[in-house]
Amino acid sequence: MVIKKIWAMYFSATGTTAKVCDTIADELAAKFGAERETFDFTLPGARGGDDPGSNYPAIGASDLVVFGTPVIAGRVPNVLLKYLDHISGGGAAAVPVVCYGNRNYDDALIELRDILEKGGYHTVAGAAFIGEHSFSNILAAGRPDEQDLATALEFADGIAKKLEADKDGKCLEAPVEVSGESPLRSYYTPRDRAGAPVNILKVKPKTDMEKCVKCMTCVRVCPLGSIDPEDVSAITGICMKCCACVKKCPAGAKYFDDPKYLYHKEELELGYARRAEPEFFL
Repeated sequence: MVIKKIWAMYFSATGTTAKVCDTIADELAAKFGAERETFDFTLPGARGGDDPGSNYPAIGASDLVVFGTPVIAGRVPNVLLKYLDHISGGGAAAVPVVCYGNRNYDDALIELRDILEKGGYHTVAGAAFIGEHSFSNILAAGRPDEQDLATALEFADGIAKKLEADKDGKCLEAPVEVSGESPLRSYYTPRDRAGAPVNILKVKPKTDMEKCVKCMTCVRVCPLGSIDPEDVSAITGICMKCCACVKKCPAGAKYFDDPKYLYHKEELELGYARRAEPEFFL
């Protein structure tokens, strides 16, 4: 296959998915001697605001797109589905990549693969990597780390070899086989020790106004535009619990104190302390 341009496209509120996708795309661009582009659709404006997909870049059939999203509740974030329904792959090759917080990626990778196929891409490889959990500074702390990024380079090498050996474009004829179930399973539901669901859907971060320096970082980094610039303690829209506002606040003024949220966070940290390893599919 002839590859003329390599894209890294991603939603990455705290930067973990971006780090993985950029590493893979940079290596592929070097191996193919191809042009390199990035399209970061984390913030609302990049997704076209009220007109989803209006800002989507033109993709050519000779492009290769490394396309990444985080995993939330074992799936592609549902707040992205409306936007992802408007993507247009133009017959390009694509590599779905999901990044999860050390628990499990469940059906996120197969879901993203199918979204890309529906959007006009041909998936030729896929991968699941681990990033520091959005809720925690302990769970998968500092990941993706050097070992993860070495795996990302190995994955990029495998993709390049596969495409270089495919002179007739046969790998574009069927979606890459990846882990996951179809039809998709339900979203992961946290539970307490009695087995009852722990519902944190409506939980939102709070602001310690004594610490807040009104720098507006939280407003700028919120991927859903949900923080009121006139009053940063007010969350006026949906909170997806990506924790970009918490992790990127220079004053440490954003926090969660909801008991159910804190219980779930602690259970994750205790139950999934083992090192999960990336998986890739060629």
